[in-house]
Amino acid sequence: MHFVVHCLDKPGMVETRLAHYDAHKAYLGTQPIDIIISGPLVQDDGATMIGSFFLVQADTRDEVATFSANDPFQAAGIWQQVLIHPFIKRVDKRT
Repeated sequence: MHFVVHCLDKPGMVETRLAHYDAHKAYLGTQPIDIIISGPLVQDDGATMIGSFFLVQADTRDEVATFSANDPFQAAGIWQQVLIHPFIKRVDKRT
């Protein structure tokens, strides 16, 4: 099943986020769930990071919750809110 993980940072966390980026990236490379796409959420300026987005495939929501809870960004207190939602992935058939 697919899940969207939408994480919003606490205000003023850009420097803390950057300080923990290498640990976060290494963590993502060790996961048993399939990370289909991920990246930072940004402000309207297109550059200032304010959160994280993941589209993952996992057997259960609990696996995704554990994945999020153990992320170094969560351990560093960066994320203010983490939302996990099941997602129905559709392919656009338009030509």
